[in-house]
Amino acid sequence: MQLHISPSMRSITISSSNEFIDLMKIKVAARHISYRTLFHTILILAFLLPFVFILTALVTLEGVNKCSSIDCLGRRIGPRLLGRVDDSERLARDFYKILNEVSTQEIPDGLKLPNSFSQLVSDMKNNHYDAKTFALVLRAMMDKFERDMRESKFAELMNKHFAASSIPKGIHCLSLRLTDEYSSNAHARRQLPSPEFLPVLSDNAYHHFILSTDNILAASVVVSSAVQSSSKPEKIVFHIITDKKTYAGMHSWFALNSVAPAIVEVKGVHQFDWLTRENVPVLEAVESHNGVRNYYHGNHVAGANLTETTPRTFASKLQSRSPKYISLLNHLRIYIPELFPNLDKVVFLDDDIVVQGDLTPLWDVDLGGKVNGAVETCRGEDEWVMSKRLRNYFNFSHPLIAKHLDPEECAWAYGMNVFDLQAWRKTNIRETYHSWLRENLKSNLTMWKLGTLPPALIAFKGHVHIIDSSWHMLGLGYQSKTNIENVKKAAVIHYNGQSKPWLEIGFEHLRPFWTKYVNYSNDFIKNCHILE
Repeated sequence: MQLHISPSMRSITISSSNEFIDLMKIKVAARHISYRTLFHTILILAFLLPFVFILTALVTLEGVNKCSSIDCLGRRIGPRLLGRVDDSERLARDFYKILNEVSTQEIPDGLKLPNSFSQLVSDMKNNHYDAKTFALVLRAMMDKFERDMRESKFAELMNKHFAASSIPKGIHCLSLRLTDEYSSNAHARRQLPSPEFLPVLSDNAYHHFILSTDNILAASVVVSSAVQSSSKPEKIVFHIITDKKTYAGMHSWFALNSVAPAIVEVKGVHQFDWLTRENVPVLEAVESHNGVRNYYHGNHVAGANLTETTPRTFASKLQSRSPKYISLLNHLRIYIPELFPNLDKVVFLDDDIVVQGDLTPLWDVDLGGKVNGAVETCRGEDEWVMSKRLRNYFNFSHPLIAKHLDPEECAWAYGMNVFDLQAWRKTNIRETYHSWLRENLKSNLTMWKLGTLPPALIAFKGHVHIIDSSWHMLGLGYQSKTNIENVKKAAVIHYNGQSKPWLEIGFEHLRPFWTKYVNYSNDFIKNCHILE
C-alpha cells in the first residue's frame, strides 16, 4: 500500500502496491480542510483500513516477496485475522503434545537405542520414524544417558574414596626404607632428643606441639613448616606420637634430619604406660566391634539406594567411612592431659596441615578458663567446611541427640587447637567422650557417623574458647575453588578432606603450599620417587 501526495498538495491518494487500484483519493482545499470533511475522512478510514489489511494479507499469502512497511504489517496480522496459523507454530504445538504423551509412557522392554544423536538421525531416515516414535526413542536415550552419568559419578566417588584411604607407594617406600635404616644405622637410632635436652620435654617455658600420625612425610612437613615460620624456633618442642609399626621409620627420619634449634621427641603408643585397655576400653570396643569394622571396611555401596541418593550425599557418607576414624592415633587427642601430665598448655596439630605463620602468640591467648581454643566453623560462605552446625554432624531424629543438643549450635574445628591442660584436668571431658561413644555403639552408629569430631563436640561443650579464624583455614582437601589470597594469609592451612596434597587426587594449585616444605634433595625422598 502506498501514499501519494500531489506536488501542489491539493490531493492525497492511497493505492495498493501494484498501483492498479486506487483505494482512496482525497481532495484538499487550497487553504483549509473543513471539519466536516475531516470527520468524514477519518470515519471512512476507520471503516476501510481492516479491509486494506485483509487485502494485503491475501496478496502476501499469494506470494508477494517485496512489501512496503504497511504491506508487511498486513502480512503479519492478515493470517491471524483469517484464522490461519504458521506451519512452524502448528508443528511445534503438535510436537509438544506428543512429548507430553511420551513423558508418561513406559519405555518398551528391549527397545534398541542409538549410541549418538547422529545415529538417531540415521535411524529416523532408514526406519521412517513417525514423530511419536522419535520422541519415545529420544526420551529413552536421555534416561539412559542420565543413568550412565550418575553411575559414572558414583564410580568416581568410590575410586576417590579408595585413593584417599590408601597409602601411596612412595610414602610406603619411605617408611620401609627408614625402618630398615633404623636397624642398620646407629645414627638413625640415636636418642631423641639428646640426653641434655630431656628436661625440656616437660618444661612449660617452652612451646609444646603435639602431633599424632603414622605418615612420616606429612609429619616432616608439619614440623619443618612450624619451625621455619616461628620467630622463636629455639623455644619449640615437638612431641610426635605414632603407632608401633611406624615408630622405627619415624624415629629414623627425625634422627637423620635435624630441625635444630627446635627439639623433637618421637614416641610410639606402645611406649605410653597409661595407654592400657583398662584406660581406653571404648576404643578397644570400637576396634573389635564387628559392626564397626564392617561399616568402615565393608562394601560401601551395599545397601545404598543410589537412585535416591545425590552424589554429594554419597560423597559425605564415604568421607565419614574412612578407616582412620577407628584408629587409636585419631582418638589420642582426647588423652593428652594423661599422656603429658607435666605440661600446662599445648597446641595440637593434625598431620594434614601446613604452618605458614608464627604460632608463638597462641601461648599468650587467654582462654578465659576454657579448655579448648578453636576456630568456629559456622560463619563462612563455604558450605563444605565453614557453614557447619551440630545438625551437620548428628542425627537429630535420635531421641538422645534431640534431648541434649541444639541443631543450630555452631561447630568448631579440630586440627589446630590450643589446649589448657590445667583447666582440662578439672573437667570430666574424657568420661563424657567415652560415655557418648558407648551410646553410639549401642545404637549401631545411628547417632553420628563421622569419626572423632562429633563426640568431641559433645565432650567439650561449654569448654571452648573461640579464636580468630585467621589462625586456621580449613577445606583445602575438599574444594578446588579455595581462594588463593586467603590461603596465603592464613597462619595454618588445613588440607582436611580427601584430596590430600601427598595424593595424586590433591588439587594441583593448592599443592605448592605443602610441597614447599618437602626436602626433595633428601636421598630417601628421591629414591622413593615422592610426588613432586
